[in-house]
Amino acid sequence: MAFQPKTGTRTATIATAGLDRPRRRLLGALAGATLAAGGMGAMGVASLAHAADTDYPKRPIKIIVGYSPGGTTDIVARLIAPGMAESLGQSVVIENRPGAGGNLGAEVTANAAADGYTLMMGTAGNMTVNPWIYDNMKFDTVRDFAPISLVAAVPNVMVVNPSVPAKTVGEFIAWAKERPGKVFFASSGTGNTPHMTGELFKMKTGLDLVHVPYKGSGPALTDLIGGQGVQVMFDNLPSAIGHIRSGSLRALATTGAKRSASLPDVPTMQEAGVKDFDVQAWFGLFAPGKTPAPIVAKVHAAVLAALAKPETRKSLEDQGAVIVGNDPAAFGKVVATEYKTWGAVVKAANIKLN
Repeated sequence: MAFQPKTGTRTATIATAGLDRPRRRLLGALAGATLAAGGMGAMGVASLAHAADTDYPKRPIKIIVGYSPGGTTDIVARLIAPGMAESLGQSVVIENRPGAGGNLGAEVTANAAADGYTLMMGTAGNMTVNPWIYDNMKFDTVRDFAPISLVAAVPNVMVVNPSVPAKTVGEFIAWAKERPGKVFFASSGTGNTPHMTGELFKMKTGLDLVHVPYKGSGPALTDLIGGQGVQVMFDNLPSAIGHIRSGSLRALATTGAKRSASLPDVPTMQEAGVKDFDVQAWFGLFAPGKTPAPIVAKVHAAVLAALAKPETRKSLEDQGAVIVGNDPAAFGKVVATEYKTWGAVVKAANIKLN
């Protein structure tokens, strides 16, 4: 099934409080970013300081989410927005721009003014997988973005519609082997971690599953729950956990190295017999690539302030997320590592879009 990128719709809510080509490009951009952060001469530093408005922010800040409302990226953005707003003294607007596996939202962000007023909650999908599968991307995922902080990481979870007779991964494998090409797995979009987790599962098990991409976890889960043409999904835990708890979906395994504290009775994929299977999805905040370092630092501090709030931490942890909150340099290293890891999977699965 071919995936045709479509322009998505946008929705917005406001959180208010208190007032490799790809690899060469990647390495070059990382080197450039390092020089920009720590190797400037005095004139460069002075210019940067001049460019960064010390009164930032003076108006509301927008966080672009390149996926539909209800998905994990959206959930994480909305959970940290109030704490960021309180720290920065301005409203934080969440704007959903779904389409093309997160590329649409990323393109909007990459082309935005580098003034700190447009940010993006990025994922492993649109930042480290898409460069390998799209030939005609209109932005460079490293050069055109400044990493701020990896906010949270979550395992994915293999969920099935209750009509599927399998109650374990082993039973699902046996059931699907009897139906080659007739079992469909949903994802929140081509190249996103739910898709790539499904491809990895296919590689590990030899199953013939058909991928069906959606514009976000929300619509994918709706069809999965309703039995509308798809039987299984490898979704990010936060967007699926409510449906698991309600009984609308059955969880067969999580994809991390350890069991999730939120679903302690659900085995890991490795415990279920699929060896060397460890996948974590991550969600991190980015700014346009030329955003001045002082502004990046201020936004980073706001992220940490939000993550320090007990209510925010509890909400994220209740969703099955592991809170990270690292610094821009550390986050940049994560992006580089993930880029190489998922590139190998994309090549092995021969995934390509134009």
